[in-house]
Amino acid sequence: MTRLDTRTLSHLDWLEADAIHILREVVGQCANPALLFSGGKDSVCLLRLAEKAFRPGALPFPLLHIDTGHNYPEVIAFRDRRAAELDARLIVRSVEDSMARGSVVLRHPNESRNRHQSVTLLEAIAEFGFDACIGGARRDEEKARAKERIMSFRDAFGQWDPKHQRPELWNLYNARVHPGENIRAFPISDWTELDVWHYIQREGLELPSIYFAHRRPVVRANGLLRPVTPLTPARPGETVEELRVRFRTVGDITCTAPIESEADTLDAILSETALTTLSERGATRLDDHASESSMEDRKKAGYF
Repeated sequence: MTRLDTRTLSHLDWLEADAIHILREVVGQCANPALLFSGGKDSVCLLRLAEKAFRPGALPFPLLHIDTGHNYPEVIAFRDRRAAELDARLIVRSVEDSMARGSVVLRHPNESRNRHQSVTLLEAIAEFGFDACIGGARRDEEKARAKERIMSFRDAFGQWDPKHQRPELWNLYNARVHPGENIRAFPISDWTELDVWHYIQREGLELPSIYFAHRRPVVRANGLLRPVTPLTPARPGETVEELRVRFRTVGDITCTAPIESEADTLDAILSETALTTLSERGATRLDDHASESSMEDRKKAGYF
């Protein structure tokens, strides 16, 4: 048997190999995992890593998406098509269904549903008995996510306590849980936004069109751009502009802001990302600006 000469591995090769190892650890230790797949760029990379980890066999877990009902239609169409192409089982659970059951109650009709995904996710975990959910969160996105372990333990109530996480010395991972508990596994936790884009380019991965520069009506609000849609119309006194924009991250329409950009190719996005001084979520997620601890508070309640 020939031995792999590790001196020839590139930075992306190392990241890929580590992520594949983590995916196989989850499947080896957990009885019923699921991969969180929204159609966004990070989950697209996760899906490619899962292909490399387990093909030519079938994926050993379903794809799970928690849909707020307020997602960009381009992304939802891409999600469905990609799952069908891979012949993967796609499970979609909706915040609107949680609202109908009364487990989610909005404070007012125009409230963002984004934080309420925690409730729907925990309901889906209980419904299917998932003991692990594999996600595409990265430490460079936001400071609360930088506290996460690769195998992030959640208790029987779905809660995350950053002070009570398991040690992960020498890349040894413990994904074992008691019934009702859950692991959130993050195979690309150590990747950066630039790593993700380099991997997308190297692997020739397709993405929803809104990741590339296009013209879109927006308004300027609190230093960010807010897309003008039927769900998020311009408010009295706001000026609507049609600008060339793209999305660095994709989520609920009510909380995801685009950035001004002319980057309509992967090369242009790579160049732009290499020069940015603002974090991905800090520059584009309206809901992360609610308070200094908004993301950490949501994660303690069961958020991704």
